[in-house]
Amino acid sequence: MEALLNEWLWQEESWLPPGISWQDIEMKEDEGRFPLPRDLIYTFPLAFTFIALRYVFERLIAVPFSKHLGVKDRIRIRAASVPKLETFYKQKSRQPSQVVSLGKQCGISQRNIQTWFRHRRNQDRPSNSRKFCEASWRFAFYIASFTAGLGSLINVSLLVAFISFKKISLHYTLQAHYWYYILEMGFYLSLLLCVSVDVKRKDFKEQVIHHIATIFLIGFSYCANYVRVGTLVMLVHDSSDFFLEVNRHTVSLQREEHCVI
Repeated sequence: MEALLNEWLWQEESWLPPGISWQDIEMKEDEGRFPLPRDLIYTFPLAFTFIALRYVFERLIAVPFSKHLGVKDRIRIRAASVPKLETFYKQKSRQPSQVVSLGKQCGISQRNIQTWFRHRRNQDRPSNSRKFCEASWRFAFYIASFTAGLGSLINVSLLVAFISFKKISLHYTLQAHYWYYILEMGFYLSLLLCVSVDVKRKDFKEQVIHHIATIFLIGFSYCANYVRVGTLVMLVHDSSDFFLEVNRHTVSLQREEHCVI
C-alpha cells in the first residue's frame, strides 16, 4: 500500500521536467542534494516545534525582557456583569446602534450602555506585554534567519544564483540552502496556525492571505529548483522584516498611549 501511494503521489510527470527521472537527480550526501517535493513534509512537524519554542521563548525571555525595558500594561476598567449586554456583544455587535432598545431591556440609560460597551471593548484589547512578546519572537527569528541566510550564501556566486532563475536546471542544492528553505516554510506555517490566537489586527484577512501566499511561493520555488534565487529573495525580505517588527511595536505603543479608557 505504501509503495502504491508513493508511486501515485510522486509521479515524475507531475514533479519533474520532461525527460527527467528520479534516478537522474540522485546524488551522494557529500555532493549535495536535489530539491524533492517530499522534503516539504518535514515542515509540518517543524511548524509545531516552532510553536513550542515560541511558547518557551515568550515566557522565559520575552516577558522578563519586557519588564526590564519598562513595558507596562494599562489598567483597564472591567465592564460590569450584564448578561444581556454580554450576549449582544459576543453574538451581534461590539458597537451597537440599538442603544435605546437595549436600554429598555436592561433598564439602563443610553449613556451607561455606551460606557459599558466602551469598557468591554477595551477589556478585549491585547496588553502591551502580549504585543511585545509576539513582536520580539518574530524579531528574534528574522534576525536569526537573516544571519543564517547570509552565511549560506558566502560561497555561492550571485551571478550563478540569478542565472539559475531563468530555467529549471539540475544543479544541486547545498545543505545550508535546504535547511534555510525548510526553516522558513516551517516558520510561516507556524504563523498561519497561530494567526487566529495572536493579536488580531485590522489587516487580519490580508495577513492570512500573505502567509498562504508566502508558503505557496516558498514551496513552489523549492519544487521547481529555484532555490538559489529563492534564497536571495527570502534574504532580502528577512533583512527588512525585523525592522518592521520594531516599528510595528513602537507604533502600537504610541496608539495605546493616546487611547482613552
